[in-house]
Amino acid sequence: MNSVNSSASSDEGSRPYHHGDLRNALVDAAATLAEQGGPDAVTIRATARAVGVTPTATYRHFANQSDLLHAAKHEAMERLTATILELLSAEIPASDPAEAAVQRLAAAGRGYVLFALAQPGLFRTAFCPPATGEIHPPGELSQILAEAPPYAFLTTALDDLVEAGWLAAELRLNAETAAWAAVHGLSVLFVDGPYRHVPAPDRDGLINATLGMVVRGLSGGPASDSPTNAE
Repeated sequence: MNSVNSSASSDEGSRPYHHGDLRNALVDAAATLAEQGGPDAVTIRATARAVGVTPTATYRHFANQSDLLHAAKHEAMERLTATILELLSAEIPASDPAEAAVQRLAAAGRGYVLFALAQPGLFRTAFCPPATGEIHPPGELSQILAEAPPYAFLTTALDDLVEAGWLAAELRLNAETAAWAAVHGLSVLFVDGPYRHVPAPDRDGLINATLGMVVRGLSGGPASDSPTNAE
């Protein structure tokens, strides 16, 4: 987190509050609080204290705590995406297009789960529910999902599977939901469910089994060995 010093004066209400990149510093501080204590730790007062400014200065950039938490959620999602991309960049692509597409999907899923294990506070924040009383208007859910980087990446990965002949085109519709549910569900089991007690050496087996199930479930194309419709 960047260190920022306050230059607030006693008459800050009558003069513009001048500060270096204060908004980004506040978002960074909110993300650090989320990392340490999850979404409940992200408050206006705690974030302002961490940066070294007054809550009043924070309200110049965020309308309320919900607005600040939304920014922390966005930052957490960006860091989740960065973890996925880092794992993908370490992969040596397979020469076969179908194998390469499957490899990318599995690496993305693994990055998702590993982020949850390494950063449970940020993971909880990235997917925490809206503030009490906050209602999303009809149709906004699809927009939220479309703007979530991991979801957008999953959409591209599934399209690649179809193009490579692994995933049957007729099975493509809503395939994101099944794949995401499996990987996200495993992550939640590790972070907040009964799998939180599983020893670290045993986690890989559970991750591999889940990713293998996802890959097999997304087959049915000519480049895979599975039939389009299971009997």
